[in-house]
Amino acid sequence: MLDVLGEANSAALIGLLGGLALGLAARLGRFCTLGAIEDVLYSSDDRRIRMWGIAIGVAIIGTHFAMAGGLMDGTATAYLDRVWNPLGTIIGGLMFGYGMALSGNCGYGALARLGGGDLRSFVIVIVMGLSAYLVMSGPLAHFRVWLFTVEEGARSPQGFSQLAQVHLGIGPALTGLLLGGAILIFSLASARMLRSLNMVFWAAVVGIAIVLGWVGTYWVAMTGFEAEPIETHSFAAPIGDTIYYAMTASGNSLSFSVGSVLGVVVGAFVGSLFKGHFRWEACEDPRELKRQIFGAALMGPGAILAVGCSIGQGVSAFSVLAFSAPVAFLAIFAGAALGLKQLITGFAPAE
Repeated sequence: MLDVLGEANSAALIGLLGGLALGLAARLGRFCTLGAIEDVLYSSDDRRIRMWGIAIGVAIIGTHFAMAGGLMDGTATAYLDRVWNPLGTIIGGLMFGYGMALSGNCGYGALARLGGGDLRSFVIVIVMGLSAYLVMSGPLAHFRVWLFTVEEGARSPQGFSQLAQVHLGIGPALTGLLLGGAILIFSLASARMLRSLNMVFWAAVVGIAIVLGWVGTYWVAMTGFEAEPIETHSFAAPIGDTIYYAMTASGNSLSFSVGSVLGVVVGAFVGSLFKGHFRWEACEDPRELKRQIFGAALMGPGAILAVGCSIGQGVSAFSVLAFSAPVAFLAIFAGAALGLKQLITGFAPAE
């Protein structure tokens, strides 16, 4: 494949296939980060938060078995190569979660809704991608680095499985099996969840897509001659990458990120057609659109500070058991809970 397509196009194809699976999971399996949080807080339905747990458990087990088998190097990923900045993770996670609630979707969810014909999500996607680039490599990049120091090439463990291997001599396969298995068992420990086989299946598909992203890009990086990053699915900076590629394609190359973003939109489009849910939607209330734009403008920088979004930190970073993952998960949850409370019940005390 590398001989025919080249490294960049091969990585983009791997991203596209994984993105298709994620788009289908959003539409056919109702996998949604904000929906999961809203359900558990306001609908007494924990199935979608359990879906998140299943995806995390499958991703952890698969990724750690891949690392044990030499199919992937976790230390080469951004989550373990970079020295963890807890303050950046917390502030970024809170910003992202709050912005997600105001927008009504995270980046992944907005792409999935865009695939279903929601033009409001198109605005969210554009604003989120641009705002992410603003602090990642744009005018605010130097201020971000000054405020939250970025130190790459970490010499000390930045993840739980690394820590277990260095100090206890436990291999990644066993760590992944124990921790990932525990999360998986806990997530499935519900009669209602076990009856929702469609949800279980699509949650597992999300976890597998994350693993295949790692394995595929590692294979490209190790087999090809050109340097390619080892990465998997995340939807903040990659949205900005896709916008940038759309403007500079003649002098630029495809990437895993671009393939992943496009894959989610196409997968969601196919899924919405299959379910008969595709329809064009627009925002008729300027106040609602203003709120969504503001939320998207918070999500982009928040994801950059946290080094990942609800998928990037919430599943992908979890798959390598990075220290940042559970902290980011809780921060995103807390930020989203705050935003949802503001929108649904308001902050005024009950009389």
